[in-house]
This record gives sequence, structure tokens and C-alpha cells, in this order.
Amino acid sequence: MTEPAPLTGKIALVTGASSGIGAHIAKLLASNGARVCIAARRRDRLADLAHEIDAGGGKAFAVGMDVTERVSVVAALDEILREVGPPSILVNNAGVASGANALDVTDEDWRRVIDTNLQGAWIAAQETAKRMRDAGGGVIVNTASILGLRVSPGVAPYAISKAGIVQMTKVMALELARYNIRVNAIAPGYIATDINQEFLASDVGQAMIKRIPMRRVGQMSDLDGPMLLLVSDASVYMTGAVIPVDGGHLVSSL
Repeated sequence: MTEPAPLTGKIALVTGASSGIGAHIAKLLASNGARVCIAARRRDRLADLAHEIDAGGGKAFAVGMDVTERVSVVAALDEILREVGPPSILVNNAGVASGANALDVTDEDWRRVIDTNLQGAWIAAQETAKRMRDAGGGVIVNTASILGLRVSPGVAPYAISKAGIVQMTKVMALELARYNIRVNAIAPGYIATDINQEFLASDVGQAMIKRIPMRRVGQMSDLDGPMLLLVSDASVYMTGAVIPVDGGHLVSSL
């Protein structure tokens, strides 16, 4: 008799799901049995992903959500509750990057990154956790970064936002455990995506890769094992953990 997929019966909400890591995670969770609610600012951008998941035998529900606006998050969660049911998993993935040194960061750049990466993650986690509490529990996985644990020049708002995610994960883990809600985070290193292909191929990018102990950047599939660990019952006694997925980048020599 074939055993059910590990996430069968689970409803998973993935924010920032319209492309990149978010889209990959949505497909991963769907292929492991979860009904996946894919969320992003523009619902129309989610149509192809929803179709791909459904065509592959999974179940997807697309919902518009701007994590920087609490009213948008609440409306999206209300729609999910009405049409699908209460999420038992949140992958808090929506985020944007920045590329300026600390002295050159404009107020506009700062707000754009912090509002999405930190405040947006906070709003999504807080509002989803309220509904998980009412439903008896759940799992939240935040997407942090090795830049939240160690710094690099030229990414000040991003690194600061991800450091905030690390502490947010620990605070929420402490306070939500009583409600049977576990909160953990993954901290990816450099993962190859369409957005960073040009950088990784440059001389600077190649020099950076040589400093990674495993001598390569990560592929999105490298996130699969850690993510499935954290969203499933395999990590039932884990909360407040931040797991680097970086080929050893964090432990490289100074």
C-alpha cells in the first residue's frame, strides 16, 4: 500500500509565489500533497503557475496579496478561508533586493525593502498566525538569508531586513509555541535564479563563488530538503531554528 505524501491534507500559503524561489517552493509543496495557495501582488502573474501545478496533479489556488498592506493580507486570508480553508503552513517568502552602499541608500529604497521584506513578512506572519491559533496550530517558515547572519557591502537595507527576519522568527517561535504554532526559517546563500544569472557569470560573481567552501552556488532544488523538513511533521520538535542553506558560505574563512 502506497503511503500518502507527507503534506497530504495540508493547506499551504506561499507569499511571493509569482516567480523564482517562491514559485519553486509552491510546486514543491504541491508535489508533496499540500493544497497550495499562491499569493503575489498581481493575481494574473500566478495564472501560469496555478495551471502548471494543476496539470501536474497538484492543487493550486491563486490569490492577490500585497504584503505591505495589512488590508490586502486580511482580504486574501479571508478569501482563502472562504474558498479553501485555514492555512496550516505559511511560507513567508515575499521579498525584494537592493543594491546600494549604506551612505547612498535613499529613503525610497529603504522603505521599499524594509516595507516588503520585514514589515510585509511581519504582517503576513501575524495575520496568518491568528488564524492558525483559531484552527489549532500550524507551521510558519520565514525566508531569511545568510546576509541576515553575516554582512556584505552594497546591500544594507536587505541585510538589515533579513537580520530582522531572524529575530522575528525567534520571537514568534517563543510566543506562539503555546498555540501549537512552530516558527522556523531558512537562510539561503546565493541561489541561482533568472535575476542573478548575469552577476554570477561576472568576474565579481565568479570570485565570490570561489569563496564558497563547496565551490558552487545553490540551485533551487537545494532548498527542497530543508523546506520539507520544516513544513512537515519531521520537525515536530523544532521551533525558533534558522537553517543556513549556503554550501558552507557562512563558515568560510575571514
